[in-house]
Amino acid sequence: MARDLDIRVSIIEDDETIREGFAYLIGNTPGYKIASSYPSFEDAAKKISHDDPDVILLDVELPGISGIDAIPKLKKLLPETYILILTVYEQDLLIFRALGNGASGYLTKNTPPDKIVAAIHEVMEGGGPMSAHIARMVINSFQRSESTPLTRRETEILEQIATGKSRKRIADELFIDLETVKSHIKNIYHKLDVHSKADAIKTAKDNKFI
Repeated sequence: MARDLDIRVSIIEDDETIREGFAYLIGNTPGYKIASSYPSFEDAAKKISHDDPDVILLDVELPGISGIDAIPKLKKLLPETYILILTVYEQDLLIFRALGNGASGYLTKNTPPDKIVAAIHEVMEGGGPMSAHIARMVINSFQRSESTPLTRRETEILEQIATGKSRKRIADELFIDLETVKSHIKNIYHKLDVHSKADAIKTAKDNKFI
């Protein structure tokens, strides 16, 4: 069966309002068509191969299997389909995991609607669209000191601490338990030879570890 020339888009997003908003935006843009929308990867996995989308808009925080972990599974089901992450999360570890797992782009949900539509077109042309802030984070990650004693996870946690986030919020946003966060912080203090949050942040910034 011959397909139409519209770019076919599937959406996997658990927030119904956001999901319907994206579907309305994209579906009412000439040259684009909503192939399907789902609230979770598990629901999408049953049918999305038959939907045959060109591009999947994928949320990170989904019930059940997370968006990051769903990427390789979706790529196995639809090897030719491009995956665009659309999320509120901006941690660099999540970004690198998403890109490493096969995502073609990473946008934040506050991206203007016209930019989201443009990103879908860009990825179809072989591009790798990213929100400006995300792109800066990726660039900055390559500019950090290579002599850091901290692991990538420890670096990410210290960055979150430096923005004033609580240990519980860090745990929630990184999908790890609170005790794991505490263990990482203990290791950070030991490696940097400090005994307080303020000293850890100052030492890391002075040495370009974050």
